[in-house]
Amino acid sequence: MKIFLSFLQGNLNYPVPAYSFWQHYIKNGIEEAGDDWDECADADWAYGLLPLSKKERIKWSDETWGKTVEYLKKNPPDLFLSYLYPNQIDLNAINEIKKAGIPCVNFFCDNYREFSRIPTTFGLFDLNWVPEYNSIPDYNRAGFNSIHLPMPMWIDPLYRNLNLNEYPQITFIGSPDQQRIKFFNQVAPKIEALKIYGHGWLNTKNLNPQVNSLFNKGLNQISFINKHGVRSFYEKMIRNKSSVEINEALSAKIQGSVNFDEYLDLSRNSLVTLGVNSFPSFRFPFHKPGKYSRLRDIEAPMLGACYLTEWAEGLDQLYHIDQEIVCYSCPEDLTVQLERLKKDKTFRLNLRKNGQRRALSDHSIPNSLKLLKRNL
Repeated sequence: MKIFLSFLQGNLNYPVPAYSFWQHYIKNGIEEAGDDWDECADADWAYGLLPLSKKERIKWSDETWGKTVEYLKKNPPDLFLSYLYPNQIDLNAINEIKKAGIPCVNFFCDNYREFSRIPTTFGLFDLNWVPEYNSIPDYNRAGFNSIHLPMPMWIDPLYRNLNLNEYPQITFIGSPDQQRIKFFNQVAPKIEALKIYGHGWLNTKNLNPQVNSLFNKGLNQISFINKHGVRSFYEKMIRNKSSVEINEALSAKIQGSVNFDEYLDLSRNSLVTLGVNSFPSFRFPFHKPGKYSRLRDIEAPMLGACYLTEWAEGLDQLYHIDQEIVCYSCPEDLTVQLERLKKDKTFRLNLRKNGQRRALSDHSIPNSLKLLKRNL
């Protein structure tokens, strides 16, 4: 099968949250499945992630979709596979691609975080690849075709082994947000071996940016209410008046950023690798945040980590809990589960073996593509 990709490919490094790794994962996963991928080299999909003006977005959309449709007519694939945000989707272009007999599938991984209602534009696709267990009912209510599949993760075969050297540390790697600061403030004093890595921990002043212009602030507030509702706006106002600061115990655990090789090494070899599935959102009260299974819940087991992650709905559909991964439900439970893991080396090794085997077989891109084809 030849799969055309619109998966956030870009020509430059743009000042938006990390996106470039997606094309690396999906391209390698497609090749491992024995399929071929294709792309329009002139289409800069990542540019569409920028906060463009209306005029700039129309220009980008017309140029990008125009080049893509023209390319597809000359080089028709068996499948159009995209990772598109709602404001990147062109109705006429998608319909033209479908009329050419090319099925269209869109992957989107922040449904539960971003939307209280699934965007109508997602209904254009023949199938939606939805990794969040919590969001499948929303797609069903909207009447959009969807399939619940894991995040598309691929790791190099070099790391699909258990040639490990356990480091005596509990490791979390990820960027800071207000939920994570609150959580680690609570647990840092209780976990001596905890080490936290990631960009941004040494400067957390701008986690809740403010709008300076009173006029722009008013427009943004109206737009926010229209999109998220009054309840979310109330939560936003409360949260903007206060922020959670890193306490002394947590500050002592922060190690700074790591490069890619260090990231892989620490994820694989730490005594325990941690996952945090709570996320900051004004749609949820700060004391009771939303949670969903992240990319790390696929990646860490694939790397052979002894993985302890925050419970989220659907994790028991991905893994046998306590056989392939371990979950915690709250800060107090985290310390209990860590003590359990630290005391039992055989238990840790079995988690590594079983979790890696399950992730590489059931949650791989080749297996997801097989299920996509079957569904289509």
